[in-house]
Amino acid sequence: MAEDARLAFAHPEERSEATAEGPRDRISVRDYVVEVEIGAFQAERDMLQTLRFNIVVEVLPPPPDLDDNVDRILSYDKLTEAVTIELAAERLNLLETLAERIAARILAEPLAARVFVRIEKTDRGPFDLGVEIVRSAGEIQAIGGERMSPRVLFLAPGETGGIAERLEALSDMPLIVCVGAAVGRPQVETPGAQRRIDLLAIEQSAWELSSAEPRCVVAGSRTELEWALRNGQVSVWAPSRMVLDSVGAAPDLAEPVSLAAWLAEVLEARELVLVGAEPPSTSVPVRVMT
Repeated sequence: MAEDARLAFAHPEERSEATAEGPRDRISVRDYVVEVEIGAFQAERDMLQTLRFNIVVEVLPPPPDLDDNVDRILSYDKLTEAVTIELAAERLNLLETLAERIAARILAEPLAARVFVRIEKTDRGPFDLGVEIVRSAGEIQAIGGERMSPRVLFLAPGETGGIAERLEALSDMPLIVCVGAAVGRPQVETPGAQRRIDLLAIEQSAWELSSAEPRCVVAGSRTELEWALRNGQVSVWAPSRMVLDSVGAAPDLAEPVSLAAWLAEVLEARELVLVGAEPPSTSVPVRVMT
């Protein structure tokens, strides 16, 4: 029992060795430290926390004709790259979610057989808080696969009439609907509070559209949107979560059409269709619909 308790808190490399079914090659990253915004509580927003990563990967034997070629092994860089990519994708609430995504990305590598991911918050008190997961190839869905490239439809305020006909006209590819903000929303002096009010006003319009047209189902997260795309469901976007969790430059809420363009770019949309709005600056092809 004492040995089990000791192993529970041992470094992932020792845990890997103790639980392996046979001799395994391993690569690892120890004490990789990053500052990032993460956390489920409101008090954890707009602040950086220090995370420490320890990752151990059990790998399959390299090919016999390795020839000292770095392209034929699983490089250490792939481990730190997995951390960097997942931290940059979106702001997350849970260390558990981050650990799962890092594990999935690493296990997408052909030589990766089993991965230990330990993530700790080091500045929440006189102790470390953390999670550790162990995943094997085939246990979880690897990052990758077919990406659905949708069409994004933006409806300016007052342009939601005739939505049924518009859905029929645009039914040749997966569709996400974005709407403008409801009118008459409060104006306050605190920028953060105003941002929340503006986002909630857009979501109010989204729910109104969903009530008027049952085929438009409100979706707020990227996971929900991508599930809907794969399953032929039309989504009307509730933007609060994705906007507040975005990493890097935040979209402009003063012009809701710019917010729709931001979503189109994030999802690599094939087309942005506008009703009642002027084309914004965007890398996505734009079409104005009357």
